[in-house]
Amino acid sequence: MTYDATDLIPRSVLFGNPERAAPTISPDGTRFGFVAPVDGVLNVWVGPIDDPGAAQPVTFDRGHGVSVYRFAHDDRTLLYLRDTEGDENWRLYTLDLATGESVLRTPAEDVTAALMGHNRWNRTTVLVGLNADNPQLHDVYSLDLTSGELSLVEKNPGFAGWLTDSNLQVRGGATMTPDGGVAVVLRDEEGQFEPWLQIAPEDVATTSVLGYTRDGSAMLMVSSVGVNAGRLVRLDLASGEQRTLAEDPVYDVSGMVTDPETLEPLSVVFAKDRDEWVHLDAEFGAEIDALRAQLTGDFGISRDRANRTWLVTESPSDGPVRYYRYGRDSRDLTFLFAHKPALDGFDLAPMEPFSFTSRDGLTVHGYVTYPIGVARQGLPAVLNVHGGPWARDSWGYNPEAQWLANRGYVCVQVNYRGSTGYGKAFLNAGDREWGAAMHLSL
Repeated sequence: MTYDATDLIPRSVLFGNPERAAPTISPDGTRFGFVAPVDGVLNVWVGPIDDPGAAQPVTFDRGHGVSVYRFAHDDRTLLYLRDTEGDENWRLYTLDLATGESVLRTPAEDVTAALMGHNRWNRTTVLVGLNADNPQLHDVYSLDLTSGELSLVEKNPGFAGWLTDSNLQVRGGATMTPDGGVAVVLRDEEGQFEPWLQIAPEDVATTSVLGYTRDGSAMLMVSSVGVNAGRLVRLDLASGEQRTLAEDPVYDVSGMVTDPETLEPLSVVFAKDRDEWVHLDAEFGAEIDALRAQLTGDFGISRDRANRTWLVTESPSDGPVRYYRYGRDSRDLTFLFAHKPALDGFDLAPMEPFSFTSRDGLTVHGYVTYPIGVARQGLPAVLNVHGGPWARDSWGYNPEAQWLANRGYVCVQVNYRGSTGYGKAFLNAGDREWGAAMHLSL
């Protein structure tokens, strides 16, 4: 098969900036934001949830753009991060959505700010991590959105990460151990940090703390301790009782939806060949399944504070990512926009899962994207290898796969040993195998 210019999808369409991306619904459900270009630079736009065409830009960066933002629960402030000339020293800004005034809240040079915590129960308080005293460690600060005051909450004693609850209280942290494992420490009744859990090196990539329930009595974790794959467990902190809520023998938990009031899990997602949802609450699960039945791609939701309006993301493999507004009272699903609507003018190739057994008996998964409209034989192929190795390719729109298929090549993506999502045995099978079994397992 030969291609002429009319067959080719322009690279600018495949690889250029999205027309709109990363939408977020405001906590009060009246607005939504997204990232879109302003004079070729990505910035944040905000508009009414029921009229996407009325959105206007609210940030006006002329450098590397703004892509990390969120609405605050005071219902008037937008939080966003911005660096300088790509130096990745992210500074935190607040933007008053009523006046348009933007204020830099972390002005120090060569300091990276991280948003650590903010929620419906603390509407004017934001926890911020700053590495001002030690570039390797983030201390915890509290930002008061009303006064603008930034105050120190906790000095970092050596934690690589912090544990906070829904009251924005620091409950503990985690640090690396000399053997490559992780030690989780929790604050005791006297306020001291004490060792609580040792995670062995082989479980580090498949075990993590997700957070606390609203009453603070239980911790939710993904844990592969004692099993192969990361399962969802609920730990009662008083009794030490551990209850498994969802598990798969091969695949790790990749996502979770919680009750917005209690923070107890409602559904769990396993990223298999495609996303598989497991429902822990029958009523919520029935609503999710009815909604998913209206869509063709993989699926995700974000919600307003009242949990009446959802922002729904649909991710097909042969089209742009599409976003919808869903009203839980009316059960109406309303299309908002696609991230690259120009793609709808072209025939895209579907991505297909496959698997094979390696020479040493390991099941290896991947995806293949064929050129459309031609016989599947005698075609040139490109093995498109993901980075990492502690990452994976997933089903969905992939511009590189579409570019190759559109030019007449079969695009093959293999989640080789060492890739994430397939349990710790598969992940750790890549250890010391770079350039060996990781690459030569066919």
